[in-house]
Amino acid sequence: MAKDANMVIPQRVGEAAEISYGAPPAPDFGPLARDRIPVRSMAAGDLAALVEIDSRITGRERTGYFERKLVDALTDSGVRVSLVAELDGVAVGFIMARVDLGEFGRVETTAVLDTIGVHPDYQSRGVGHALLSQLLMNLGTLRVENLRTEVDWRDRDLLAYLDSCGFRPSQQLCFDRAL
Repeated sequence: MAKDANMVIPQRVGEAAEISYGAPPAPDFGPLARDRIPVRSMAAGDLAALVEIDSRITGRERTGYFERKLVDALTDSGVRVSLVAELDGVAVGFIMARVDLGEFGRVETTAVLDTIGVHPDYQSRGVGHALLSQLLMNLGTLRVENLRTEVDWRDRDLLAYLDSCGFRPSQQLCFDRAL
């Protein structure tokens, strides 16, 4: 996980938690991006903007998908971490994430970045970096230890973006089986 300059990473020593203030600082885009582009918590009224941004990116209309994801983001999660970026009062990007308190035998708190989208007219302006920077800051406050996501390995643009944000391939393998 990319680390914010103000993020405190607990280091386990026996049963007591020791705080390490030696964590490396965030990439330079962190504080600057979220200072330039307002980012707020996602709200129920954001559905139309999410669908519009996604359809401009994917060329598909996925209202049903985003209706379900928005309900999950606003009601099913005890911790709301999904965000929307706005410029001039218009939603120009979003990031949807959730916090898992452990899965697949792991006990560390992990956040999952599920969906991210930036309106094509606003790409390459720091919107994605502002969204991720704010998400990382929020997750650090919650003492989340890891942020993970899955990406189609052929999506070169998204892979390049995640690489620029400090994501690296994980040591875990994801398996699928057709039914």
